[in-house]
Amino acid sequence: MQTREPCTTNLVSPITNTVVIGSEYCVPFPTGLEIVRTLKTFPKLDEFAVKDVHGNTVFNLQRPSFSAHNRCLLHDNAGNPIVTLRKKRMTAHNRWQIFRGKSDQINDLLFSVKRPSVFQLLMTTLELEVFLAKNKTTEEKVYDFKVEGSWSNGSCDVYSVQSSNIIAQMAKHDIQTTGSENFVVKVEANVDSAFIVALIVILSLE
Repeated sequence: MQTREPCTTNLVSPITNTVVIGSEYCVPFPTGLEIVRTLKTFPKLDEFAVKDVHGNTVFNLQRPSFSAHNRCLLHDNAGNPIVTLRKKRMTAHNRWQIFRGKSDQINDLLFSVKRPSVFQLLMTTLELEVFLAKNKTTEEKVYDFKVEGSWSNGSCDVYSVQSSNIIAQMAKHDIQTTGSENFVVKVEANVDSAFIVALIVILSLE
């Protein structure tokens, strides 16, 4: 059975690198990834692994069993922490903050993610707005990236607001195994794949 690729009709490769987490996660050609979410029963937490087209694990997600801020760590294939994803408590727009490494200090903030409206809680398709730490616009009126989609529906698009292009897409894998959810992700050339993975993880946890 063939793996279903995300629709790439509107994908356009950025001329310059889209670097948010690190330039080492950018390559000058489109890349394919597979995200495998292994479902666990309570009190264990689901596990995430991200593999390349050769089946090698390139990223994995660690979620502590108990965390005051829904804290997650994204690691590289050597087990080094890349970013910390932290969901702020008691916020109307379900805000996430993403920090470099294992830090949760504001000086290490890379970007933040939030829902544009509290009414999205009732919608099956979500929109997430992404603001880079260097974005100094007043009251977050101009976002840098946008995510549209749904983990449960198995699809999402990531847009760059600067270019108005889709820079990554996710779709359900044609082959699903018992006890896990499998997705394929197309990341355009010169786009930070670690950044894309972090956004998709946040979508899955919303």
